[in-house]
Amino acid sequence: MQVNPWALTSVGLVVMVTFYLGHRTSRFARSTHDFLVARRTVRSRRNAAAIAGEYISAASFLGVAGLVLKDGADALWFPIGFTAGYLALMLFVAAPLRRSGAYTLPDFMEARLGSPALRTMSTLFVVFIGVLYLLPQLQGAGIALTTIMPAPAWVGSVLVTVVIALNVIAGGMRAITLVQAFQYWFKLFALAVPTFVLCVVFVGGGAGSAGGLGEPAPPRFTADTTVSVETDVMLTVEQPTPVREGGRETVWTPGTGYPVEAGTRLVFPADSRVPVVSDGESGNDAWLRPTQDSTELWSTYSLIVALFLGTMGLPHVLVRFYTNPDGKAARRTTAQVLLLLGLFYLFPVMIGMLSRMYVPELLVTGNTDAAVLALPTAMAPGLLGQILAGVTAAGAFAAFLSTASGLVVSVSGVIATDLLTGKVRDFRLATIAVSAVPAVLAVTLPIDDLTLSVGMSFALAASTFCPLLVLGIWWRRLTWFGAMGGMCVGGGLVLLAVVLNAVSEHTGQWAPWILHQPALVTVPVAFLVTILVSLATADRVPEDVNAVMLRLHAPDPLGFMRDRAVARFGRAEERVRTSGGRHRK
Repeated sequence: MQVNPWALTSVGLVVMVTFYLGHRTSRFARSTHDFLVARRTVRSRRNAAAIAGEYISAASFLGVAGLVLKDGADALWFPIGFTAGYLALMLFVAAPLRRSGAYTLPDFMEARLGSPALRTMSTLFVVFIGVLYLLPQLQGAGIALTTIMPAPAWVGSVLVTVVIALNVIAGGMRAITLVQAFQYWFKLFALAVPTFVLCVVFVGGGAGSAGGLGEPAPPRFTADTTVSVETDVMLTVEQPTPVREGGRETVWTPGTGYPVEAGTRLVFPADSRVPVVSDGESGNDAWLRPTQDSTELWSTYSLIVALFLGTMGLPHVLVRFYTNPDGKAARRTTAQVLLLLGLFYLFPVMIGMLSRMYVPELLVTGNTDAAVLALPTAMAPGLLGQILAGVTAAGAFAAFLSTASGLVVSVSGVIATDLLTGKVRDFRLATIAVSAVPAVLAVTLPIDDLTLSVGMSFALAASTFCPLLVLGIWWRRLTWFGAMGGMCVGGGLVLLAVVLNAVSEHTGQWAPWILHQPALVTVPVAFLVTILVSLATADRVPEDVNAVMLRLHAPDPLGFMRDRAVARFGRAEERVRTSGGRHRK
């Protein structure tokens, strides 16, 4: 493949600017208070941009467009769910969580229920969710790099890991706040500008090479096309389709699945219909309409539950609300995040629709996550296409860097304060470990649909921390026994689904839909177990529950909010020296 110098230059600039901004702001970070919560002085507008920046991950920048290309109308629930989850977060969690004065999610659990055992279990789930969410970010970086230059995928994963580790080690939350705010606006630019330009190209040139979306038949190849399959896929066709593989020509027929191994080169003649991976929509008529299949409908409902409720359980999202000055600022931040995300998600959907017409070969390879990167050069060959591809590639790397930074900060903070002694040195050691483990897994594990991988992370968050936060903030009869039982049952069911899915992949694809999207069962079960066990252990309700609930819900001007004092956060002389400092707004 040809190297795109514009893409390489753009990616290099994003990496350098990210490192520069992190290094510049890390000079003001001295104590663990800076590293964990940026001294709690981040204003709502900057915090909203930073939250949106870290939330727009590989699943958003690459995965949403890829799912729209493959699944059509059914994929629209992903951007809707990603955004609407912040409505529930704003209504039920944001302000009380900030008023709790906690530093981490496990810290909040102990502050509310007074149980070190619950704090330890929460720490384990925070680490697991963080690693599970980091994997698609690092794997997405590999996809992006292989699209713009002939390099192995592991190079992109390692590059992102090194940059975020250096920034987080240097300044923690203090260093990445400005970085993530900048990266949101850059990502918006990197998708909005190419989308507008490509829409102009579409209006001027009409339907793409694969035909218009209004045609009921599947997309077609208008010229002899060679497709290199990079991962093992199962392909299906809706009409008899001639194909040449290794000098042997056969005709694929509808109703049969054709396994194709990685490294295979398939040649399709002109005017033949485009095969698709087995779980994708073949015909445009089905692609344009929501599914009518009852099984797929239930799977969609389960996805909606995971996305709507999983947002309020994501540790790297919640930790940013601890950086606001007070509860009112936290709620205002959430409202602004809703606006920023709603604006951004217009563009991946439009790119996914255009990709259906201009890069149908991605339906054959199964690499639909590369649609954002491949579309510009397909629609605008030449210099314009290369420049647009360079901009989108740089935006993709910004997505990987910002989300991975937030994940590493949140998980490292939890490990440093709950498993180690809570000093700056411990935070940095935790950062090295949290960066290295997902990087190794990203290089060794196969790449799946990025958005589907993230969807399982949302299901786990919705089944563990969502019930604890909602009930812990709004129900005074919650006990730590109930919280522990609900978290273990809900999280255990999701992890069981992950294991059974992995077994199913190697033993005939027998797993039902509920194992792919388990939230519709696991979330209600987690709530029910938490409530029933709490009622059965009513004598274990914390004695200070009234004082804690007053602090969570009293308006900020009344002055009941108190930040938790944790003696081991930094050395005493560091706390005295930095107590009067302020974070740059």
